[in-house]
Amino acid sequence: MSHQNRTEAHASERVEFRVGALGAFIAPLIFAIGTFVYFVGFVVLDLTAIAAVGFLGLFVASWLAKSQQKFWNAAIDGIASRTSATLFLLMLLVGVLAQMFKATGVSSGFVWLAQEAHIGGGIFVMITFLITCAIALATGSSLGTMLAMFPILYTAGTEIGASPALLAGAILSGAIFGDNIAPISDTTVISATTQRYRRRAGLADVGGVVRSRLRYALPAAAIAAIAFLVAGLVTSGSGAAAAAVEADASPTGLWMLLAIAALILVAFIARDLFLAVGVGLVVGTIVALVTGLATPGQVLGAADGAPTGFITDGITSMLPLISLLVAVFAMIGVVESSGMFDRIVEAIISSPRFQSARGAEAAIGISGALCTVVLAGLNGPGLMFAGPLSDKIGAAAGLHPYRRSNVMDCAAMGLGVIVPIASTFLLVASLGTQGYEGIPGLSVFAILGAAFYPFALTAVTVFSIVTGWGRRYEGPNGVELTEPDPEWQAEMTATMPVVGLYRP
Repeated sequence: MSHQNRTEAHASERVEFRVGALGAFIAPLIFAIGTFVYFVGFVVLDLTAIAAVGFLGLFVASWLAKSQQKFWNAAIDGIASRTSATLFLLMLLVGVLAQMFKATGVSSGFVWLAQEAHIGGGIFVMITFLITCAIALATGSSLGTMLAMFPILYTAGTEIGASPALLAGAILSGAIFGDNIAPISDTTVISATTQRYRRRAGLADVGGVVRSRLRYALPAAAIAAIAFLVAGLVTSGSGAAAAAVEADASPTGLWMLLAIAALILVAFIARDLFLAVGVGLVVGTIVALVTGLATPGQVLGAADGAPTGFITDGITSMLPLISLLVAVFAMIGVVESSGMFDRIVEAIISSPRFQSARGAEAAIGISGALCTVVLAGLNGPGLMFAGPLSDKIGAAAGLHPYRRSNVMDCAAMGLGVIVPIASTFLLVASLGTQGYEGIPGLSVFAILGAAFYPFALTAVTVFSIVTGWGRRYEGPNGVELTEPDPEWQAEMTATMPVVGLYRP
């Protein structure tokens, strides 16, 4: 089919609205407002409720479309993409993996190590950050890691003299670090699988994205760790390591480090996330059964007429998130079919300020952070909206898919997740400090000042964009180049003004 015929076919299926072109954003706007009301107004942390708001937005928008059939066809196309199918399957596997680590007590093993070393309150702040980094890296669940760590590390740290605000900031920062680079994190998967190669078939592989992202995440983590150590020593009270959390600390959970090591090793070597998660599950299950950390019934079984085990629990835990992602993919399908993405991309790449690689990266970073802020700090859905836009803008500048993914993700995981009036992370952190006798509860603003990793990551990302540090271009067969390929530049210059050129 010729380019003209393809363009005419796209135009015939284009979704149009009675309120004009901006009608494509009615569903995302209702979704954003509903998310903010639930998380910030009602303080309801329920992804099923947020998914319901997303479907409500789609329903309202469908009645403003000139053709309901075209609207729902576009929504179904968005849901049925290869990217969405890959993500849904991964979420189910990741959910099982996260529940396995939670059920086998890997976090209590890390706490036991800290206790055995007789660490005081000041150093415990940095240790808290590092432990949370490790747990979030292993599970890929930032909010889940925070909810698991606050009852253990926050209470333990405050009782041995650590600053409550720094402890909360350390747990939040560690969770975001893990979410930023964990091979099984939904944000890592989304940021990779939304970026397509242009000089070979396929999407950016998660292993390659993670490996290249370390250049930004590790310096930011080092800066944050030093800041937590210095601030912890300056603000900590007196006291030695206490036995207050002995009941929550056990060395047996450290056996699960074998599963964590196997998962990370396979993810980096094989660059196959499905294989890595599978190996992690097999090794973890065997280790848990052999060491007595889990019984067969805690893996998969039934009791009192109900299913038991981390396999069913893991699948169940992911269903609300998958429902949410179905709504988000449907909205993306509608926006794509309306032609608004093409209009935005054409406006950006035709602007002199965004035609350079630096300008394109600035646009990618802003879109990643802004979409995350609008969706109340929910980085996964935020990146789902920013991903297709970043893919097209970055490709027009010849940027490698790894670089596009990293700039977008690091911008979202920086300031994008900690804007006080619209941050799920800060809200969850604040809730995590509530309800402990004799331990102060903290507001989101008290915790914001101690969110050292997101601030450090933002600084590293801005530095990288401005100086070009780590910038890579896509070469023949998708190889990474430090300089743009002249052949590719000439091709892009010739075709860039054509609307719809980058449509999948």
